[in-house]
Amino acid sequence: MRGGHVLAVLVLLLSVACGQAEEKAAPVNADDVMFVQMMVQHHRQGIEIARIGASRTTDPEVKTLTAAIETTQQDEVEMMLRWLHDWDQPLTAASAAHDHHGGMPETDRQRLQQLRTSRNVDYDLLTVLIRHQDGAVKMAADEVTRGANPAVQQWAAQVQTSRRAQIAMMTDLLKR
Repeated sequence: MRGGHVLAVLVLLLSVACGQAEEKAAPVNADDVMFVQMMVQHHRQGIEIARIGASRTTDPEVKTLTAAIETTQQDEVEMMLRWLHDWDQPLTAASAAHDHHGGMPETDRQRLQQLRTSRNVDYDLLTVLIRHQDGAVKMAADEVTRGANPAVQQWAAQVQTSRRAQIAMMTDLLKR
């Protein structure tokens, strides 16, 4: 009889669990997916720029900045890849998919090579990073306006705020 009671309790627990309404997933639209796919690539390039700068600068403030950019953006890439995985979406969009979004703002390979050999690395690095972070602000603005997923929109708003603050800090560093 004891085994019968255990079985009855298990059946009861399963029926209660199955009867509960499934938690409704937050909405996701094509703009959310495109933004996240674009930002993964954009962040990876930001990490590359930060690494180039960190390896070449002697300015302690610029070293701290590049380390913070690299760490933050790596954490954000991992978060974005989890979102895409959770949504069953490809990690990258088709190559022409960015066209209707005005293309993906990125620093060309030639500019990155110039940064690797620059004689005025701090100035050139800060100039490249300002432009790069401004691209992130613009991309995030589109997500805030057109996205559907509340978590992604909230993060996009945070990106706007944090990158604008970084741009202001880098602009101040250029004025020294």
